[in-house]
Amino acid sequence: MTSLTLQQIADQLDSPHSRDRMIALASLRHIPAADAVPLIKKVLDDENLPIRSMAVFALGIKPTAECYPILVKLLETDPDYGIRADAAGALGYLQDIRAFEPLVRAFYEDTEWLVRFSAAVSLGNLQDIRAQKVLLEALKSDEVVLHQAAISALGEIKAIEAIDDLLVFASSKDWLIRQRLAEALGNLPTKKSISALKFLAKDSHPQVSQAAVYSLDNLEKSDQI
Repeated sequence: MTSLTLQQIADQLDSPHSRDRMIALASLRHIPAADAVPLIKKVLDDENLPIRSMAVFALGIKPTAECYPILVKLLETDPDYGIRADAAGALGYLQDIRAFEPLVRAFYEDTEWLVRFSAAVSLGNLQDIRAQKVLLEALKSDEVVLHQAAISALGEIKAIEAIDDLLVFASSKDWLIRQRLAEALGNLPTKKSISALKFLAKDSHPQVSQAAVYSLDNLEKSDQI
């Protein structure tokens, strides 16, 4: 398929047909951020929700100085919780440490679990140990998906002090929780991690046992324990 020029993409983003606008957005994938962001902004308020969602995500992978304030505003004020969740996720892709406070506020203040989930995931992406307190709160949630996000994020920020809180989930009935734990422990070089991973390596679910074996192998090869 022939690549579209910037002008052709801009024209397509003005099309009355949502399919054209969607294709145009997808065409920005290989366009430099400085050229792509002005075009992405054209459809941030699109009447078609999937297009808005795609545009918000695109701001996270096409970083310019404009992206951070736009995404924070969407996270804090957009009436659609799906867009707020998209903004939280995009902030994680930006990996701008300024996003720490807005993401923490979203986790504590937003009433929608999807937004809180995205905020927790992105706090992991920022790899800032300050997120440990928030993520431990997520482990106490009634939402299983928040447990999954928090376990992964605690691994990403290398929250070794949270090891005992994490090991509570080693016998979870949810195999996805056990898999996330096995993956997270691979970033937490402690003797307790090794012991837990040996236990999880015998798990009845193949994806859990494979993740545990992989993490165990990485830890045993490292010189950190």
